[in-house]
Amino acid sequence: MGGGAAGVFAAIAAAEASPDTTVHVFEKSATLLGKVLISGGGRCNVTHGCFDPHELVAYYPRGHRELLGPFTKFACGDTMEWFTDRGVDLKIEDDGRVFPVSNQSSSIADCLLEFAERAGVTFHLRHGVKRIEALEPGFVVHMESGDSQTFDRVLVATGGSKKMWDNLQSMGHSIVPPVASLFTFNIRDPRLKDLAGVSVPKVRITLPVGGFETEGPLLITHWGLSGPAVLKLSSFGARWMAQQDYRFNIFVNWIPDEDPEDLFEELNGYRKDFDFQRKRVVSNALFGLPLRLWKSLCSHSRIPETANWSDLPKPVVRRLAETLSESSFQVVDKSTFKEEFVTAGGVALDEVNFQSFESRLVPGLFFAGEALDIDALTGGFNFQAAWTGAWLAGHAMVDSSFQGD
Repeated sequence: MGGGAAGVFAAIAAAEASPDTTVHVFEKSATLLGKVLISGGGRCNVTHGCFDPHELVAYYPRGHRELLGPFTKFACGDTMEWFTDRGVDLKIEDDGRVFPVSNQSSSIADCLLEFAERAGVTFHLRHGVKRIEALEPGFVVHMESGDSQTFDRVLVATGGSKKMWDNLQSMGHSIVPPVASLFTFNIRDPRLKDLAGVSVPKVRITLPVGGFETEGPLLITHWGLSGPAVLKLSSFGARWMAQQDYRFNIFVNWIPDEDPEDLFEELNGYRKDFDFQRKRVVSNALFGLPLRLWKSLCSHSRIPETANWSDLPKPVVRRLAETLSESSFQVVDKSTFKEEFVTAGGVALDEVNFQSFESRLVPGLFFAGEALDIDALTGGFNFQAAWTGAWLAGHAMVDSSFQGD
């Protein structure tokens, strides 16, 4: 059920592992692999160049414990090998993300569809599933068209489909309520006015009330703050932030590699430093910060535009140091990337056997992709969870003794 990355990959795995098995994929829309085609800005960030399962699971706020075993069976290196063996050249970029050399997501989609066709997978487009009914054994799949078909085993790879989650709940499964993950922060603050597009290579963002902290690049936008540091914080704090109705305070340390007290001593020393004391504070950015941001932070510290370092009294220097190391911002809402939208929530993980991705409650029912309460940071990790689950489930569906070895 579902013609996205997980559904198509599982179908190929099952059909290639058991050529005599009939494998059907039902997709409610008119297009297969829709998310694959638009992901990564149309380039498809297919996986990540992280080859140690213990390091890899750290990128999954939900599912890290459960995925460790599966990642020892099929992980990033296996995904890369799978595609390269089938004629898709891949590259690892400086930040670890893996893309097709062609920079075209169609390279990934076309490969999947070609090998699905070679394996004999049958696709049914515009075939929405109304509900799944468990038999003993097997399943009846009722279509929205009114038709129904019987199958020995069923894989649910329908992403965040409320209708399917309701169906699974009626079959005895628990559904963790979905909330947004990977979102940016809406902040209305004069310090950020006219700074849209300014980026900082490394900041530390702390959310002390929720107990979350991240480091990484930051991007100032028209609506607030974005970039990897914000997205990571939103992912790990997704459920807590939803409970707060996306209203909370964060603290940004613009100079995270400097101890706050050492930072003050360094700034204070500039007042008497021959090379600095006659320089205008506001006009000469320090620590690699963009000049526009530096000017805004100086203004917030109430430093006159004409002031030189030698003009600053010690309390003003202290205020600037505090601004640089602990700027407080009030988040008032969130904004999500429509094409990169990720949901935290889905089938409860303790109800799934992660050797096979089979339901512990309904034999013959399998899961892969975002139907499960698994999500990850940006960088190809969500796709990797889909490939891994689909590969293990696809094999297990046609071989009850399969353990992923």
